[in-house]
This record gives sequence, structure tokens and C-alpha cells, in this order.
Amino acid sequence: MTARPKNKSLIKRLFRREYAPLYLMAAPAFVYMLVFNYAPMFGVILAFEKFNVQKGFFGSEFIGLKNFQFLFATTDAFIITRNTVLYFFAYLIMGTLLALITALMLSMLRSKRTAKTFQTFYLMPYFLSWSVVAVAVNALISKGGGVDTLLQYFGVTPFAESWYMTRSFWPPFLIFISAWKNVGYNVVLYLAVISGISVELYESAMVDGANKWKQAWHITLPHLRFIVTITIIMAMGGIVRGDFGLHFTVTRDTGYLYPVTDIIDTYIYRGLRTANIGMSSAAGLYQSSVGMIMILLANWVVTKIDPERAMF
Repeated sequence: MTARPKNKSLIKRLFRREYAPLYLMAAPAFVYMLVFNYAPMFGVILAFEKFNVQKGFFGSEFIGLKNFQFLFATTDAFIITRNTVLYFFAYLIMGTLLALITALMLSMLRSKRTAKTFQTFYLMPYFLSWSVVAVAVNALISKGGGVDTLLQYFGVTPFAESWYMTRSFWPPFLIFISAWKNVGYNVVLYLAVISGISVELYESAMVDGANKWKQAWHITLPHLRFIVTITIIMAMGGIVRGDFGLHFTVTRDTGYLYPVTDIIDTYIYRGLRTANIGMSSAAGLYQSSVGMIMILLANWVVTKIDPERAMF
């Protein structure tokens, strides 16, 4: 028997003919990432320049870290970072808990038709654009809108001040709107995992006298640990990347609400509108850098706790 050569070229092993269909299927995703994810990284240079459109990338004045100094020298940096991080954790915790509870409740329904109906009901808001949601919210909470009409129907005097001029109203309201719109996606994700759990496990638990909630606690939730951990790790990358559509369109970019609703994304957008491209690029680079660090940190923490649940 002839021994196969051990030192076979890596290139030959990677580009074997039978791998061609796999590479062909991966080509669109590779091109997409190359064009929209890696090529724009060249624009990082804008964060270190006083950009001038006429002079271009290489002709603009190089000012080093001055864009970052201007960003962090004002109180804006603290406000937008605080709001972005706190809203992120509020959305993450509320969304994950609601999705888990909803997925568990739907999985317990005996009627599959009823479960599919509720699943569709929860998923529909996910496909609505924030512009549509903003119009609906404005119709509800504006003066003489749905909320005022409902209060008057029950004999309650409507709130004298506009909701768009009430800062304390918006943090819990934004958390509610985010959970309402996005919970359906995670519910579908968790239900897909639940559907793959062996029925024999539940049958054995029923024989032992376990009710539905004990089955969920001892069987369903342990099987969901991996997907929940992965989604949380991936979400950590967006800890400083807020939901622009929610915070810009739903709040109608009201200046009075900036202390409680302004996040890094909306701050960058306003910088672009005022042609302050350098400072906006600096904020974007800061955003991406913190996101990458948080993903690595979250994965490291998970590795220390349970290595099998980590991404890498």
C-alpha cells in the first residue's frame, strides 16, 4: 500500500475540485462583506482629518486625535454614551426575558394552530419600519390623539403638557416600544430550538410526574442556554450601537428630549447633517472599537464560566 504524502500543499487542499460548489455558494456573501464591510474601513482616516470635500481623503488636513478630543471634551460624550449603554442593557434584558417567556408559553400550547396564530401576531411588528411605528405613536400620544380620546372617554382629564415635552415619559416608553417590535424575532429563534428537543425527554418527565413548568425549567431552558448565550455575546458588539430608527423617528428628533433619548447614532447623524464629517467619523470609530472589545470580553467571560457555550 502506497502511503499518502503528509506534506501536501495547503493551497491544493483548500482548492480541491469537489469544494467548488461550496465556494460558489459562499462567493456572494464574500463579495458582500468585502464591498460593504472591509472596503469602507479605508474611511477610518476621516476620523483623524479635518475633512474637506474638495481636497479629498489625501488632501485634507491631518489633525490627529483632535476630533476625539473635541468629542470627549464636551458633556455630549458622557450623555450619549450613558444613554446608549443603559438603553442597550434595558433592551437586551427586557427583550430576552419576554422572548423566553413567550416562547415557553407558546411551546406549551396543545393546539398548533393557536400557537402559529400567536406566533404570527408577535412577529408582525418586527417587519414594520420605524417610520410606520413613528406615525402610529404620534397619532396615539399627540394632542387630541388616541390616548387623549381614550382618557376623555373614561372621564379622565388628558395630560396638559405634550408627551414630546415630558422627559420622564420616554425612557420606559422606548423600552416598551423596542420590546413590542423586536420580541417576535427572538421568539421564532427560541421556538426553532425548542422544536428540536427530543420528545422522549418530555415523555420521561411526565412519567416522573413533572408538570409543564417543571419540564420547562429542567428540559427546555437548559437546551436554550446555548442560543441565548450566543445571542447575548453577539448583542454585546452593539453595546454602543443604539437603535437609530427608534431614537430618531419615534421621538421625532425633539431637541428637548436629547438628555434622555440621544444616543451615539443620532449624534453622529446630526454631525453629518452639519457637515462635521471628521467628528462623526471619530464617534463611529469609537463606537466600532468598543463594540469589538465588548464581544471579545463577553466571549472571554463565557469561556471562564462555561467553555462549551462560548463562540470561539
